[in-house]
Amino acid sequence: MIDNISRRTFVASAFAGGAIASMNRPVLADEKSDEDISKIGKTPHTRFAVNCEMWWNKLPFIERIRKTAELGFPAFEFWPWAGKDLDAIAGLSKDLGLTVAQFTAWGFRPGLNDPTNHADFVKAIKEGCQVAHQLECKMMTVVGGDDIEGVSQKEMHAQIIKGLKLAAPIAEDNDVTLILEPMNIRVDHKGHCLYGSAPAIRICDEVDSSHVKINWDLYHMHITEGDLCGHLREGFAAGRIGYLQLADHPGRNEPGTGEIHYNRVLKEAHDLGYDYFVGLECRQLEDELTAARRVAAADVW
Repeated sequence: MIDNISRRTFVASAFAGGAIASMNRPVLADEKSDEDISKIGKTPHTRFAVNCEMWWNKLPFIERIRKTAELGFPAFEFWPWAGKDLDAIAGLSKDLGLTVAQFTAWGFRPGLNDPTNHADFVKAIKEGCQVAHQLECKMMTVVGGDDIEGVSQKEMHAQIIKGLKLAAPIAEDNDVTLILEPMNIRVDHKGHCLYGSAPAIRICDEVDSSHVKINWDLYHMHITEGDLCGHLREGFAAGRIGYLQLADHPGRNEPGTGEIHYNRVLKEAHDLGYDYFVGLECRQLEDELTAARRVAAADVW
């Protein structure tokens, strides 16, 4: 039985604890606040790039870029450039002071792991480099391709290496880095031929170009192999990390909604010397403003 003094002490302690907890949690979108939302994306350690395919995806593409700037983020990324108004993207990003962090130059299909597609791959990289110059962008994602029936993973990876060796001189001449993205085959991309950091590092080692690196998507890596900080250290030691992306798991939503402690992971990347953008290739659990606040909270350490 708690006496009156103990009860008062207990209530006061509980109130204080609750106040501290409420001070430490991120403010959500439906809470009134006098904050300047244009400062949310101006984070102290990590420079984030909003993925304009996954954020505000019900708006016209060009409006998504405006929304990125409204929240104070310094950069954005997107998937294939074909079909987009490149002149409008280039002009608006310059007007708003935004950087195009990266875009996709070669997607899942046709597969880079099939030698019959290598001529088209080289052509796509040439065209992509011209787009990159127009957008003042330094990186382009390339994807390995889905499994080919009757062909071993080793053989498919060998063809990815051959294709990248054909394209590497083009990337070097244009000073545009090709970033090869391993996927996860457990949740999102079953049947994809490249997953995990070790084979991606081996492929880059074989290509041996200063302009062929890895699009190190922390969400895919977490699902595939875990130990995010340990594998980051290995990737940096190998000199093969070109770009980082993130999403939390499960759900592929923003940081703070799943099991990944992104404050620790982003600090590790920062301490290792990573200073380029981190792509926010994530869905929003609730809405973009709440997601932006959670992203900012992940940069606090």
